[in-house]
Amino acid sequence: MRRRQWAAATVVGTLLMGGCARDAPEAEGTDDTTRSLLSQAGGEAGSTPVPIVGESALADGAPILPLTEMGFNLGSWEAPVKVIELSDFGCGYCRQFHQMTFPELREQFIDTGMVEWKFMPFVAGMFANSLAVSEVAECTLEQGAEPFEVLADRLWEGQAEWKASDEPETVVRPWVAELEIDMAEFDRCLADDRRIGRIAAATAFARQAGVRATPTFLVIGYGPLQGALPFDVFREFLNLVYEDLTTGATN
Repeated sequence: MRRRQWAAATVVGTLLMGGCARDAPEAEGTDDTTRSLLSQAGGEAGSTPVPIVGESALADGAPILPLTEMGFNLGSWEAPVKVIELSDFGCGYCRQFHQMTFPELREQFIDTGMVEWKFMPFVAGMFANSLAVSEVAECTLEQGAEPFEVLADRLWEGQAEWKASDEPETVVRPWVAELEIDMAEFDRCLADDRRIGRIAAATAFARQAGVRATPTFLVIGYGPLQGALPFDVFREFLNLVYEDLTTGATN
């Protein structure tokens, strides 16, 4: 069922990428900031401009994967609001969002069944060591959602450390070892570049979607949000989208 939901979202997302997203409603009480975000096309304060040149390993021949097989999903497949987050582990504003905004957003919208959230890490090509740690994260995800979430939090927290290192894998490997996963299998995953195709596909998706800043949030059927926006902006925006979708479903 989750795959069918995201398959439908892919169709709407394609329209969004082509600039054909439908106009969102303007509810009474919506402030100017949120209203402008409903149709925003450019970057916002709190975002990092992204050339998306990618790493050489991701530049050409990226596999084409269904959206259902990309990223990391949180929340119920029955949630009416679908959001795709495109972030780079090396982005400072992405770290800010995950540490300061996402926990409350998850509690109020994802855990309550209002929003299904797809976290799609990609490599913008402008942050040191991003590809290396993205592959570490992917090989951790291969062994389960819980270790991936714990590691992702640690990658945000220790971002400055691994970005400054000449050997980022050496920095982050002990963090993975604390997760009590199969380290032999994890090492084989890295050695075989087993998950590199998923990273390449996410990077290609970001390019095709016209992502120009990190983080970018594609609210399926409405429009993109860009930057580490305050929680209050997300709350008002998502409440408007949720009300529009659920009201329309009952009429």
